[in-house]
Amino acid sequence: MTQEKTQLIRGLNLADTISLVVGTIIGTGIFLKTSVMAQNVGTPGLVLGAWLAAGLLSLAGALTYAELGVLLPRAGGEYVYMRKAYGDAPAFMYGWMRFIVASSGSIASLAVGFAIFFTSLFRINEPWTSRNVNLFGSGLEWQFGWTQVVAVAVILIFTAINCAGVAFGGRVQSVLTLAKVLGISIIVAGVFMFSNGADWQSLGAEFRTPNLTGIQAFGAAMLAALWAYDGWNNMPMAAGEVQNPHRNVPIALIGGMIIILVIYLLTNLAYFHALPIGEIAASNASDPVPTKAVRAFLGPIASNFVSIAIMLSILGALNGSTLTGARVPFAMARDGLFFSKLGALSHGTHVPVPSLIIQGLWAAILAMLGTFDQLTNYVIFASWIFYGMTTAAVFMLRRRMPDAPRPYKTLGYPVMPVIFVLVALWLLINTLQTNPVEAFTGLIVIALGLPLYFYFR
Repeated sequence: MTQEKTQLIRGLNLADTISLVVGTIIGTGIFLKTSVMAQNVGTPGLVLGAWLAAGLLSLAGALTYAELGVLLPRAGGEYVYMRKAYGDAPAFMYGWMRFIVASSGSIASLAVGFAIFFTSLFRINEPWTSRNVNLFGSGLEWQFGWTQVVAVAVILIFTAINCAGVAFGGRVQSVLTLAKVLGISIIVAGVFMFSNGADWQSLGAEFRTPNLTGIQAFGAAMLAALWAYDGWNNMPMAAGEVQNPHRNVPIALIGGMIIILVIYLLTNLAYFHALPIGEIAASNASDPVPTKAVRAFLGPIASNFVSIAIMLSILGALNGSTLTGARVPFAMARDGLFFSKLGALSHGTHVPVPSLIIQGLWAAILAMLGTFDQLTNYVIFASWIFYGMTTAAVFMLRRRMPDAPRPYKTLGYPVMPVIFVLVALWLLINTLQTNPVEAFTGLIVIALGLPLYFYFR
């Protein structure tokens, strides 16, 4: 059987597709980013406002992506939309960014987050060796030990799971999503039932992020929250494997984002109900916010319970990111814009095994090199450049394809897409000011794709 005759199978039903949206989004952010946001803005109200603003912004993007997904229900997601709207060059730059930074960087950061909690739970988190190195433009202490070994192992395991077939990967996603939502529900319900309630006060200067005031601070908090929402755009990458995509893609995108927004707001309300903002700001990965909140009703075993809940949550996001991310280099290769071997499908499982393997190996390298916060900031800035461009594509495709069937059209058009693009532009400018190292590194890595584009052309 030739490569051209081997096609993707539509093996993802509606439940799998919703699980892919919800499960890919809920990862580490809801557990680890609230403390950073508290340091940025200093009050519970502004932290919740940043979560709400980031959620509404992501929902506005999902409303637009849903139209693009039913118009062009092919594997590749944003790459497909950008190629249709802007041509080969911008589409290639997006695909390159997705392959080299966003998908692999997300997988790496999730794996590192999982490894941090896993090694802490089993008390094997002491590094074997450490070195002072300069990575991504900033100095840090590079360490190697069980944390890196576990991170690489979990990447390889979920790469293998997704090589077994999209239907199997979808079922694994459904199970992990159900488990993580159950764990978060227990945390939220327990906190509201058994905690005494904390005062909503402002944060003292000793915990505040220096040199950030007003709108810049709010923008930095939104950037942190957007990591927790990141992944809402992933499901359309696997649209070529979704059953009845004209119906299921918009339902899953919009419904999944509403579910996520409600979960995140309730979870953060629970945090501020249980803890004063000073304790939240002082939290870190070894003693995260949910662990402190859960101690109110679980006592000494709170740490173990929260660690397990976080690890389940991370595994669901990692599985979803692995499944969807590999479809972008696959689609590029099928269009002749990337290495041709990445466009091959397994004859037995009908999934892009070479693309999955290369993605997994590169993610494993990133997991051994980067720290968690570096990887997340690095991914978010690079991704939002193209989120804005993809959302703007809805205007171009309505002009170019006015008679194409659109079973779903963007709610609130044209206001929603315009708001999304403008806020995305503001967010990028703000990030260049507040996180210049990660932002410029992302721009440089994207630019490195230009020689490859001319080579493939």
